[in-house]
Amino acid sequence: MFDDFLVRAAFAGLGIAIAAAPLGCFVVWRRMAYFGDATSHAAILGVALSLALSISVFTGALAVALVMALTVHALSGRGYAMDTLLGVLAHSALAVGLVAASFLQGVRIDLMAYLFGDILAVSKNDLLIIWCGAALVVSLMAARWSALLTATLNGDLAMASGVDPKREQLILTVCLAVVVAVAIKVVGVLLIVAMLIIPAAGARPLARNPESMALIAAALGGLSAILGLQVSLEYDTPTGPSIVCVAAGLFVLSVTFGRLTQRAR
Repeated sequence: MFDDFLVRAAFAGLGIAIAAAPLGCFVVWRRMAYFGDATSHAAILGVALSLALSISVFTGALAVALVMALTVHALSGRGYAMDTLLGVLAHSALAVGLVAASFLQGVRIDLMAYLFGDILAVSKNDLLIIWCGAALVVSLMAARWSALLTATLNGDLAMASGVDPKREQLILTVCLAVVVAVAIKVVGVLLIVAMLIIPAAGARPLARNPESMALIAAALGGLSAILGLQVSLEYDTPTGPSIVCVAAGLFVLSVTFGRLTQRAR
């Protein structure tokens, strides 16, 4: 079954949707979109380093994404203007990564594939990495769901309940780095954050509680991947951007349906 590249592409998209859904909800609730940008942009530097050192792209991207995420985590709450700091780190990391890639000699690198994804080129090994990463993220989210929700709602309430908000933030940071590393092959570093935010934002008007929002976000993300893949094949459009365009369309439908439902009440 997995010898067919279309089947591999579909399962890769579903794996990313499952991994991104619960994490995307926390990104929306905590307003961490720029944090995700900084982490994802740093992955390009990881790609360049992995090619230079002849190691797995996943390993290099994960290592650099983790370093970036932990750096931001360490600097948060220390008097820095976070939007400015994240802007500097995000664009600097992307620029350094692109410059580093230009110095690679004798290595053929398709920057467009890493910037915007190349889901049709996903191999069986890539698929295994994606689903293992998705399983790790979902397991961590499920195990820490209650604590993460409490820390998100109110830091003081979390402390009173015996939950360390910094620890929960660190868990989200690690999960974000893993999602970035496994998603780079599918939608690319410039579109990863879109797949985190758009399905979760689209699920918000339809959800009655945090758990249902995560489930609906996973469904919207998976549907976006399948429909985006079909649109790409039908009209010969870039696959990663096509997936994000479908997700954006589903978001508009969701918001419209949510408003119509509220008026009907």
